[in-house]
Amino acid sequence: MTYSELAAAARGQIGPFCRACPVCDGRACAGVMPGPGDKGVGHVARRNWEAWQGVQVCMDTLHDPFEADTSATVLGRDLSLPVMVGPVGDVQRHYGEKYDTVSYNRCVLSAAASAGTIALTGDGLDGSIMTQACDVIAELGGAGVPTVKPWDERTLARKLDEALACGPVAVAMDIDAAGLPFLRGQQPPAGAKSAAQVGEVAARCHDAGVPFVLKGVMTARAAERAARAGVDAVVVSNHGGRVLDGTPATAEVLPGIAAAVGGDVCVLVDGGIRSGLDVFRALALGADACLVCRPFVVAAFGGGAEGVRALLDEIRSGLADAMEMCGAPTVRDITRDMIWG
Repeated sequence: MTYSELAAAARGQIGPFCRACPVCDGRACAGVMPGPGDKGVGHVARRNWEAWQGVQVCMDTLHDPFEADTSATVLGRDLSLPVMVGPVGDVQRHYGEKYDTVSYNRCVLSAAASAGTIALTGDGLDGSIMTQACDVIAELGGAGVPTVKPWDERTLARKLDEALACGPVAVAMDIDAAGLPFLRGQQPPAGAKSAAQVGEVAARCHDAGVPFVLKGVMTARAAERAARAGVDAVVVSNHGGRVLDGTPATAEVLPGIAAAVGGDVCVLVDGGIRSGLDVFRALALGADACLVCRPFVVAAFGGGAEGVRALLDEIRSGLADAMEMCGAPTVRDITRDMIWG
């Protein structure tokens, strides 16, 4: 099954906010909140996608024949490709009734694990979202990354207990979720975190032998503060435009962030990445791996776990094709000089 076929199969089962578009470029859901759309005038998700399309790669087939090796080591885990499934919190609120949180997480976590990679799970105002996600990750032997919101100190401590108890690959915090409209003024409260507070969370994870990932970093300055605070990875992310209008695309800020902290922490990126060629572009611009979220929701609604695996294989195949056409036998061989200009 191709992504376009999965999207066609998802229509009528997903929504009303997501339209399961053949190309997930943020146009049809612009400004839609809740849902997969973005905040304000709704241009950021579209800008994310368009920015990757503007990155041109240098074709070079003057090399010995090889079969591209797409494997990568990310957060200490050997993966079949440098792509992980991004987190969704309240799947029914944003995408429809077909899945509840438990069934969706079990679908994507198990599918990702069987395809040789991992998925991240989300969080929300309903405490059961985190609890149930961690239960599924524990059932799968820790094959997943629970993502917590930047809650108040007491709530965060409790949720970290749950996250670390499931023995995960890593724990993440989407610090930019402080800007989600449906978290503003709610209980439990969520908000910005200082570098010192982030350092405390990182230390708590490290005491348990678990890497800590900070998601929602969009400037080199913030990335440097995160690195000094002890995070193991940053995710260059504007939350798909769902937390602040008028931000640059992740592809635009990635090179500067990678240059600032790439030697110190793992650099991940999301936002508008839809194909293996996009993954190649991201790695050439300095990322170690990518997160892809919205298309995997569509794949799950259209084809269940088989659909998630099919999309992962489509992305892996596209990445391998780009590597072979640009002369990169392994993902470590993808370099900045493979980008034109």
